[in-house]
Amino acid sequence: MNDQTILIVEDEDEIREGIRILLGGEGYAILEASDGRQALERISGDVDLVILDVMMPGVSGLRVCEEIRKSFATPILFLTAKTQEQDKLVGLSAGGDDYLTKPFSYVELIARVKALLRRYCVYGSKDDAGAIAPTDYLEVGCVRIARTYNAVWVRGEEVDLTELEYQILLLLMQNPARIYSAQVIYEAVWNEPFTYASGGTVMVHIRRLRAKIEEDSHNPRIVVTSWGKGYRFCGGELNG
Repeated sequence: MNDQTILIVEDEDEIREGIRILLGGEGYAILEASDGRQALERISGDVDLVILDVMMPGVSGLRVCEEIRKSFATPILFLTAKTQEQDKLVGLSAGGDDYLTKPFSYVELIARVKALLRRYCVYGSKDDAGAIAPTDYLEVGCVRIARTYNAVWVRGEEVDLTELEYQILLLLMQNPARIYSAQVIYEAVWNEPFTYASGGTVMVHIRRLRAKIEEDSHNPRIVVTSWGKGYRFCGGELNG
């Protein structure tokens, strides 16, 4: 049995019931919401993953995502009937971690769910690990990051990153001299083959990361772009 809790937010009863039966059969504890208002009432620190429909009457999935992000780093998997890449990037920009386009296979749904939960729970980002030894930290420039769970400090102030933002930052900090292409970042963090749309996904997450850690996200000095090549970690110091 899993001890993880998933909140399913979907206004179509048949889809919500199908997901509930599928994931319940995998041993997950399931919470349900048929609209955005119910979702915001039921979200809590005990929820390990939110499966969130984008198009809902009343409070949209995008708005729900934005509200959740004000208090929780819980991974959010969007379900969307839209297929345009720009629509998917809008969802990621709102704070989503991944998306599935309807109609989707249950095999793919389970794979995405397990991948997000693995990053959030198994790698230790959900729960504070308590006091950890100095060797469990990586400190470069003005950034300090825990190697084993999602905890980051910039200029001495703790910042709240989603699990994907944390994994990107940790990857870049492990080798500051290296320029990481979007393909390398995507395949290392998402653990999936790189496609044409994946570059935009990486770009959106880099932009969100910069908004949280840079003094001026329009003039980044921590995570910088090497044009035509990718991204590298400078730690606040630009040395050319």
